[in-house]
Amino acid sequence: MISGKLRREVPLYLMLVPGLAIILIYCYVPMAGIGIAFQHFIPAKGFFSSEWAGMDNFEYIVKLPDTFRVLWNTVIIAVMKMILGLIVPLVVALLLNEVTRSGFKRSVQTMIYLPHFLSWVILGGILVDILSPSEGIVNGIVTAFGGKPVFFLADNSWFRFIIVVTDIWKEFGFGTIVFFAALTGINPTLYEAAAIDGASRWKMTWNVTIPGIVPIIILLATLSLGNVLNAGFDQIFNLYSPIVYETGDILDTMIYRIGLVDAQYSLATAIGLFKSVVSFVLISVSYWLAYRFANYRIF
Repeated sequence: MISGKLRREVPLYLMLVPGLAIILIYCYVPMAGIGIAFQHFIPAKGFFSSEWAGMDNFEYIVKLPDTFRVLWNTVIIAVMKMILGLIVPLVVALLLNEVTRSGFKRSVQTMIYLPHFLSWVILGGILVDILSPSEGIVNGIVTAFGGKPVFFLADNSWFRFIIVVTDIWKEFGFGTIVFFAALTGINPTLYEAAAIDGASRWKMTWNVTIPGIVPIIILLATLSLGNVLNAGFDQIFNLYSPIVYETGDILDTMIYRIGLVDAQYSLATAIGLFKSVVSFVLISVSYWLAYRFANYRIF
């Protein structure tokens, strides 16, 4: 029986080989480069001939005047995205769930899904035009009501807000898919019983719908903890400038400038390793919380 089962499963295992090979080549083999974080790495000398620095790179990073500011910016932007990225899709899914006209519902879903499939290179150019202080639509409305034009992407008081709002606008439609899937799993007889008891649509939503998807809400909230240090490199890189480094510079953009622009590979690798270690710890904690409060298991 065992040999027969193995014979049936062999094709499935073979199908995994290409994916595992890609993961091995592009994810695990490059991990050897982590050693650069503990070296005074010089490309001309290579990995094996560069001098070892121990923890010097990490000590130097801590002493940099911008490190904690960048870390703070990363956490603030990421946490705001996590909170709104959970609330907005949930609210939209609940509202669309109440719509009875399927044609209208599908049209709205299509429109809100579309931005997810556009890259930040495209959306960045669109947002620069929309938010332009001279010819942008937003500032056109502001000046029409007697206000003064605002350079949203070059104002530290506005930049974080623009980053969070535009990211939610891009992703909330796709995020509603999970909640729609959870809503379909609610037993329809619960709504019938509530209707017989005279419950309004609001009471049905509050007492049937929301309790029915609470495990999914808890699961998504806990799993999002692993993204605390991921504030969105693609988005910020395409929208920020040195003028808004004070509130918009994050760990990923700092790594980019130090590593690729300034060619200080050891320092950039050290910052990346620090971020990876913290993210690993947070992901581990999030999986434990998901198991503890949402009964989530990987296997």
